[in-house]
Amino acid sequence: MATDRLTAKRADARRNVESVLDAATTLLAADPGVSVNEIAKAAGVGRVTLYGHFPSRAALVEAVSLRVIASTDQALNAIDLAGDPRDAMARLLAATWQLTRRFGAVVIAAGDVLTPEEMRRVHEGPARRVRALLERGRDEGVFRRDMPVLWQLATIQAVLHGASAAVHRGDVSADEATRLVRDTVLAAVAVTS
Repeated sequence: MATDRLTAKRADARRNVESVLDAATTLLAADPGVSVNEIAKAAGVGRVTLYGHFPSRAALVEAVSLRVIASTDQALNAIDLAGDPRDAMARLLAATWQLTRRFGAVVIAAGDVLTPEEMRRVHEGPARRVRALLERGRDEGVFRRDMPVLWQLATIQAVLHGASAAVHRGDVSADEATRLVRDTVLAAVAVTS
């Protein structure tokens, strides 16, 4: 009997965590400044319950960021990176931008509350894919070798984050940003003839 109650409590706790993460992902993707109160309300839990699972807004934003990164990483695994590295980079950037566009405000929220080390950690998975493509392009002589690959990675991330912020502010349209991200990154990393 006590085991059944404990199992039911654990199931409730898991449902609460999922509800909070679902609500936070949806709300943060639309508004990086959404309050914990609004997230708790949308999740159908109280603030005490939310804070019981996530001790701070920063911890919740980090959990959402990790969840979004895992989801985007899975989606990016489907991208064909074979062939010319420039073409592969263009495909990867287009897919990455569409995901960034979908979750862009989460990136803004994460940048507001996470330390640079925490931001680096949430980007590790997707960065490995881009780094491998950059290194292949460098080996094939189509991507620049006159700057560190880590600088190229940081530049790509900065362009994506900058595009997300620009779209969020209304400086450019999301469709316009697709081309701007691709062209800016390729101009920065590709060898010019």
